[in-house]
Amino acid sequence: MHIPDGYLSPQTYIPMFVVTGTFWTAALRKLKKRLSVKEIPYLTMASVFSFLIMMFNIPIPGGTTGHAVGAAIVAVLLGPWTAVVAVSVVLIVQALVFGDGGITAIGANCFNMAVVMPFVSYWVFELIRGKSTKVARLSASAFLSGYVGLLASAMAAAVELGIQPLIAAAPDGKPLYAPYPLSITIPAMAIGHMFLVCIVEGMVTMLLLRYFYKHQPKLIYSFKEDY
Repeated sequence: MHIPDGYLSPQTYIPMFVVTGTFWTAALRKLKKRLSVKEIPYLTMASVFSFLIMMFNIPIPGGTTGHAVGAAIVAVLLGPWTAVVAVSVVLIVQALVFGDGGITAIGANCFNMAVVMPFVSYWVFELIRGKSTKVARLSASAFLSGYVGLLASAMAAAVELGIQPLIAAAPDGKPLYAPYPLSITIPAMAIGHMFLVCIVEGMVTMLLLRYFYKHQPKLIYSFKEDY
């Protein structure tokens, strides 16, 4: 799901840097105001966890791969703004050091996996959970937050790739960047994620939330006001 260099046109990756940059700025300001010294190790561990889980790429139909991101559980435990920073750091390091994802695509990749996914995951968790603290309700909320959040992230990437033939083509109509239209990119990303990768993300999110709910419920972001 990491978009490499050469697949996005400047018409896409420059605006994505601007949009994502606004989220980075807002996230850093919010963390400076509310992040305590006690929570800094959790932020570090969240980045490490996200880095590790993204290393396990699963081949999916359509000639691409999928992987869990870990952004859902980070958003649920530490809040979506913390997840923006934690996951963005991982994606930037992966691009600059490991060549996993393009440098020009950092803005787009961070938007998809470090902005779209954390916020969608957190909103889904809060919507389904309501005010319930029952384990079954929390488990369902966590699973769906991971599932829907990752699917939204994958669809964002599919749209970014699929619009390239429409906005960046040679005079003869030949695509200059990603050559596949939305009719191909959306099914290619959706099918593999819906039936495999999103399930993995959902299970990881659910199991980790259950663990923290049992052993350290005060860490869960949306629970803090209850204690």
